This record gives sequence, C-alpha cells and structure tokens, in this order.
Amino acid sequence: MPSAKEQQGINKSLVLCGLLMGMFFSALEQTIVGTAMPTIISELQGFEIFAWVTTAYLITSTVVVPIVGKLSDLYGRRYLYLIGAVVFSAGSALCATANTMEMLVLYRAVQGIGGGMLMPLSQTIIGDIFTAEQRAKWQGVFGAVFGLSSVIGPFIGGVIVDTVGWHWIFLMNVPFGIVSAWMIFQGMKREIVAKSDGVTIDYFGIFTLVPALILFLYALTFAGDQFAWTSTESFLLFGGALVFAALFLFAERRAKEPVLDLSLFRNRVFAVTNALGFLLGLGMFGAIMFVPLFMQAILGVSPTEAGSTMTPMMISMIVASVLGGPLLLRVPYRTVLAIGMSVSALGFYLVSTMGLESSQWIAYLYMVVLGFGMGLVMPTLMIAVQNEFPKGRLGQVTSASTFFRSIGGTIGITVLNVVMNHALKTNLDREGAALEAGGETAVPEAVRSMQANGVDLFSVMVNPGRAPMEEDLRAAVMRFIQEAWSHSFTTVFLIGLAFVAAGIVVSLFVGGKRIERDKKPGGTPGKLGRDESFR
Repeated sequence: MPSAKEQQGINKSLVLCGLLMGMFFSALEQTIVGTAMPTIISELQGFEIFAWVTTAYLITSTVVVPIVGKLSDLYGRRYLYLIGAVVFSAGSALCATANTMEMLVLYRAVQGIGGGMLMPLSQTIIGDIFTAEQRAKWQGVFGAVFGLSSVIGPFIGGVIVDTVGWHWIFLMNVPFGIVSAWMIFQGMKREIVAKSDGVTIDYFGIFTLVPALILFLYALTFAGDQFAWTSTESFLLFGGALVFAALFLFAERRAKEPVLDLSLFRNRVFAVTNALGFLLGLGMFGAIMFVPLFMQAILGVSPTEAGSTMTPMMISMIVASVLGGPLLLRVPYRTVLAIGMSVSALGFYLVSTMGLESSQWIAYLYMVVLGFGMGLVMPTLMIAVQNEFPKGRLGQVTSASTFFRSIGGTIGITVLNVVMNHALKTNLDREGAALEAGGETAVPEAVRSMQANGVDLFSVMVNPGRAPMEEDLRAAVMRFIQEAWSHSFTTVFLIGLAFVAAGIVVSLFVGGKRIERDKKPGGTPGKLGRDESFR
C-alpha cells in the first residue's frame, strides 16, 4: 500500500474514473469492430486480409506492452498514459477515414500503439494505489467494466452500422479518449513511482522483437495462400522470424534494463499464469472474431442481431469477474483458474456444434457458458501475478502478463484465420467434387466462376444479390457456400478448444497460493511470496 506521502497529489476517485473510462472505450472498440467487420468487408472487399484489421492492431499493441511497462517503472505512469490516450484517439480518427482495407489495416496499427499503452498502464496504476486485498476487489470491478463495454459494444456497433455507417464506430472513441486523458492528468498530480536516473533503454531488444513478430505473423497469414508452405518465401520469413527471436533472447539476457526480464520466469506464479494467458489468448479470439461472421453469413441475421449474440457472453463475463474477486480471498488461484478454463473448454465445444440449423437462442446459451469461464480466468491471472512482486516492478510484470495474453491472441487470430481459409478451400473442393460425382455440375461451376472473377464468397453470403444468376441456382449456390463455411467454422472452434484444454492442465501447476487479507486497516499486507522460484 502506498504511504501517506506517496498518496499526496493522488485523487483516487478521479483516477479510477479516468481508468475505467479508458478501459471501457478501448474494450468497446474491440467488440464494435468485430460486429462491424461483415459490413466493412462487404464495402471495402478484401476478405483475404480482413483478419489483419485485428492482427495489425494486436501486433502493434502487443509489441508496445512490454516496452511501455518497463518505461513506466523507469519514468512513471502519468505521461505515458496521456501519450497512449492521445495516440489511441488519433488512430481512431484515422480509421474513420479509411476507404480501402489496406488503409484500415494501417490505421488500426496506429490505434494499436495507443491501445497497447493504455491497457497495461491501467492495471499497473491500480496495483500502485491499492493493497493486495483491495486489488482483488478492484480488478473484479475492472473485469466487470470490460465485460459491460463488451455487452453494449456489439449492440451499439450493430445499431451504428445499420443507421449512420461503420465509420462512426471509430469516431465515437475520440472525445472519450480525450476526457480519460484529462482525468488522469488532473487526478495524478505526482508520480507514485520515483523516476530513475541514468536510464538505459533496451533498444536492441525492441528492434529485434518487432520484426520477429511481424515476420512470423506475415508468414502464418500468407503461407499456403500467396506462396507454398515449403517455398523459398516461406523459409525466408519463418527463418527470419526465428533469427530475430534468437537475437531478442540474446539481448534480454545481457541488457541492463531488459524489455522482458527473463529472470522473472523463475517465479512459479509468473511463469504459469503467463503460459495460461498465452493459451487463453490463442483460443478466445476464435469466439470474438468468427461468431459475428457466423451469425450474419450462416444464420442471416442483421449486424444488430449478430452483435446481440455476443451480449450473453459478456454478461456472464461480468458475473464471473464480480464473483471471482471475492472467491480469490477464500480459495487458491489454482482452483479458480482450473474451473474457469474447464468451463471455457466446455463453451468452445458447444459453440463448435453450431450449424445451419442452429437458432439464436442456442447461440446465446453457448456464449453464456464460454463467457463465464473466461470471466473467471482473466482477472485472476492479473491479480495473481501482481501479488508476487514489489511495487517497483509492477509495471514490468503487469505488462508482461498483458503481453503474453496479447501475443497469444495475435498468433491465435492469425492461426485461426489460416485454419479457416484452408478448411474453407478444402470443404469447397470436397463438396464440389461430391456434387460433380453425382452429376450436379452447375453449382460448383458457378462457385468456381465467381472465385475466378474475384467475387468475395463471404460478401455473397451477406448480400446474395452480388451473385448474378437465376434465383434457383443462387439459392443452391448459397446453400453450398454456407455448408462449406459452417464446417470450416466448426474446425476453427475445435482448434480453439485444443488450446483451452491445454490450459486446464497448465493451470494445475500454478501452486497453492492465494491472496492474504490485509492484517488491519492501514496495516502491512501479509507476505505475498515474492520472487519464489520453482522448488
């Protein structure tokens, strides 16, 4: 707990309002974009690279996270948060001006730099100004706010897309980002963490981490599509990523102030929770990215209705986040994490069973299960790792936790998009061959003709009028494409299930630690087992 002297110049109420507002709208942005993507794809085209609208954001935000975490320990949190809010707002405004998919990808990358600064700094500032027991309560509140923004995000996104256009889903962030920055500026008149003198920035680590991630993700996205997996391009991209990753690890072992201190992994809780966050990130983005697409393309609902499908998941996340904080005061981290990952795995399995005959109500029920599991896990990961280290290292360890979950999501969304594209091609070819073997050639020929002419099959599902053909043939073609897409969707969620199931096993290794209640009001918190190594 910060001393009375440290607390001077800190208006907790104003800081909390600013942090909550910043988190609310940055989380709102993610869910709004997911709901709007079918409309954006239909208008801007480019289904092949649509995942990069999210991937570009995740790459830049992921790379920034460990860097800003370390810098916040060295320079303080206040001005870095303000810079992040300004960059996020500017990136949002730029996204609204995009008129091609390539421009939107570029502007989302700018927006991601700001988002990558805001999210870990919000968690770190909470760690600065509250005790361990208070953190459990406030992290639950922040988890609930994150869930609340996600509840109304899809609905608001659908309404905006159906009425004034998708550009406004980005513009709406700008004024609130500015207000959040002002609240932090006014609420934190001084830094709690003392600025360090003679700071050494790990430039080598920064400039090896960035190309390692970009080369790896670019190779994952386009290998097997733009070039073969065994081609020269593939070997060069994956090989380059491996070389830069090796250089990054080399740099971190020798840097005076490393971006990612590898010695942190000697702590059991740090190592296991970050591995768990990575696996959860790998799997959870399957739900966020593909469910709205499934609802609009397969079940034929409007953007608003597709957004409402995500609402039950987010409501259950809120409930689980609120229940999870107090629960951590009574049971070990391991118990909450294992239960949460098990429920998430069940949710992934249920969602994988959805098909052309599924109803919205079935989708609602399955998303409730998925959301409850994730709501138990995500706040617990952050609380557990923060309680293992002293305040002077909170920026680095909090950002590291966010980093591994983000890098898991970044890789996950790329991998699942590759799985989706490969499965879709395979299913179209297999089902087309089956029809032709039975003497039905019109449908597969029509689909091949559309592909040869550059017609986006997803756009055809959302807007059948894009397929200029007789009504009977169009209906058969639509059914053919939807069946292939639905089977591909199942494959994606089964892959996500495998990641989450692995997380159940990993969660059992976190140990038997739990949060210790404060000894007395204003007193010293109990021992939190800092820097405990594997023993």
